[in-house]
Amino acid sequence: MDFGWNEEQLEARRQTVAFAESELNEELVERDREETFLISLWRKCAAFGVFGWTVPEAYGGSGRDILSAVGRLEALGEGCRDNGLTLAINAQIWTIQEPLLTFGSEEQKRRYLPRLCRGELAVGDAITEEGAGSDAMAMTTTAERKGDGFLLNGRKICIGMAPIADLALVYAKTDSEAGQWGVSAFLVEKGTAGFRASGNHSKMGLRTMPMGEFIFEDCLVPESCLLGSEGAGMSLFSHAMEWERSFILCSHVGAMARQLDACVAHARERRQFGQSIGRFQSVSNRLADMRLRLETCRLLLHKVAWMKQNGQSAALEATLANLHHAESFLASSLDAVRIHGARGYLTEFGVERDLRDATGGVIYAGTSDIQRNLIARLLGG
Repeated sequence: MDFGWNEEQLEARRQTVAFAESELNEELVERDREETFLISLWRKCAAFGVFGWTVPEAYGGSGRDILSAVGRLEALGEGCRDNGLTLAINAQIWTIQEPLLTFGSEEQKRRYLPRLCRGELAVGDAITEEGAGSDAMAMTTTAERKGDGFLLNGRKICIGMAPIADLALVYAKTDSEAGQWGVSAFLVEKGTAGFRASGNHSKMGLRTMPMGEFIFEDCLVPESCLLGSEGAGMSLFSHAMEWERSFILCSHVGAMARQLDACVAHARERRQFGQSIGRFQSVSNRLADMRLRLETCRLLLHKVAWMKQNGQSAALEATLANLHHAESFLASSLDAVRIHGARGYLTEFGVERDLRDATGGVIYAGTSDIQRNLIARLLGG
């Protein structure tokens, strides 16, 4: 087993951290307060090659291996303090681009992947509904056969990037009697008659990533909009969820490294009662716990990346990684606030923002409770 990075990979990680630090953190306190998404940052990331790291050169990407791509996305989170932006980037790479590569027709790949790599498109992954969150099969959105196409009706909620999305990946029931084989997936472009998005929803954290709803009212789409075959929607969704659980939080692992560095520096510099606060056991123990969480998160992340790179199924490992990453970032973010004291509580210093952002991780991609249920089921319990 090789736990090291080669020099090319290390240099790529250094370049990514430097790019993120210099280009992606502008006016972050204000953007977070005003819930502003800057498309210019999205395009800067595209110009740097971020969206193409996992895409073959034939479709506009750089075709990097999974481990190298994950390492760079981790580094992106280390340099970029905008967790909303990095989450949106990872969501598009793992829940949209990967399924498109696997299930898309040649025409769909050539139509969308180069534009995704160039940052010309933002896509919303539309599965969640008011009565169908963790229970995805309870969805009521339908796609009824009509001529040579499908008529979509329904409402999807809590969709990242929805208010500004150019494209939607929509899951809908094409046969309500066929169970899991009665769901299909569709690519629906902005401007299609009967398809509209809501405005931005205000939320606790990740405020720089817009979130809203997709509404379909007699939205007629041609059969060419099907991603994969009719009835294969849940297979596609399961495939996408394994990639999502594996890596959607990989930039948050980088954020934990940045967070730990800041806490160590503060504990060394901040003095109380004639000594640095890092000499107090209650503070030093928190730093030790933060380092332990970071190391275990990295090990899980890199193990899953190695498995996916070698074509192995990683259903259990991906779920373990997602659960541990989410819970660890939340715990370490709370420790960071405590270590920084009043500064940690004040918005201007940016420490509390990580705590608000981390809270979302125990909800999206399946709540921590659902992740534990999945792990028990995969263990045969």
